[in-house]
Amino acid sequence: MSAKIRMNTEYRNKFYNRIKDVFEKEETQEQQGFLQARENFNDMQGYAFDVAKQVVERSYPKEDVNTLRVFKKKYGDPCDVVAKDKCFYFAHQEDVDDEGESKETKSHFDFGLYGNLNGQEHYGSEDNDHFAHAYFREELKEKGCNPDIIAQQSGKDSNPHKTKHVDMCNKALGKDSRYNNDDSIGMTKDFNAPFYADVIGTSYCRSRAIACTKKEYEIFLQWRSAKAKVVSTHQTWINSIMKQCDQLKIGLKAYRYLSEGIELASELGIKVDEAELIKTNSTGLTIYNPSNLANMIKGMKNKNQTREDKINERLKYEIEQRAKEELDKLKATPLN
Repeated sequence: MSAKIRMNTEYRNKFYNRIKDVFEKEETQEQQGFLQARENFNDMQGYAFDVAKQVVERSYPKEDVNTLRVFKKKYGDPCDVVAKDKCFYFAHQEDVDDEGESKETKSHFDFGLYGNLNGQEHYGSEDNDHFAHAYFREELKEKGCNPDIIAQQSGKDSNPHKTKHVDMCNKALGKDSRYNNDDSIGMTKDFNAPFYADVIGTSYCRSRAIACTKKEYEIFLQWRSAKAKVVSTHQTWINSIMKQCDQLKIGLKAYRYLSEGIELASELGIKVDEAELIKTNSTGLTIYNPSNLANMIKGMKNKNQTREDKINERLKYEIEQRAKEELDKLKATPLN
């Protein structure tokens, strides 16, 4: 019989990282919700910008843009009034106020990677960073960044750990540090590139509300809502992983022997190369024995199961628990 190997910090960290990695790759409802939201945004981004470009070109016809570019070439800076932009104030006047008078409804819409999610023109919102990190999550993970840091730190005060990882993600994405994205590089530049339209004017976009119809305006709102849903579903998914990991940390901390960690991994469906060691339950915390902890963690995610599957799984669990209780009673009964 193999000697019992005691659990230590190194072993706990290895188990924790291995199991956490599996949590992140599992096809749970939370994960699928995030991936679907990101796919829906991609569809809406292209469609909404096509509508936006039509609206912009109604106000700034191509022939006028081309004429002004000819003048700029001929007369220089005095005629430099044409620029490409990816953010616009759109407005319609089809709503009415309490007195039945027509009123203007307008908002700022930014098609860039770090564009706002709330209609405000200024940059620097954490939600903007959160979207960018979630959108390019896999690419950032490959670069050794933590794209989940904002979700993991949700509700917490700013701190050096969070700032470090946010800055690493933004640098990897090529974000312009001045927040206007005009000098962005890499993934940010590539994302923004297809979403520019020619506008006429020398002032910032806040001074030029471009007229659109109410239907067009509603399309822009739907697009911005789809962008915000990428953030909210990513937050929900990461929250579910963090809850599981919190219980995992408590359980691993309570284990005294390596065999308990191996059994936990096995109960969670994670294969390990170590030989099966003798199980011990000397912690006195029944809830955190490997079988119970595994069942608790499994219950924290909504896998795509039928109602019948869930009922059968619950019945199986209850039968196993009753059998264990009977066995414990039998062991506790003195032999005659």
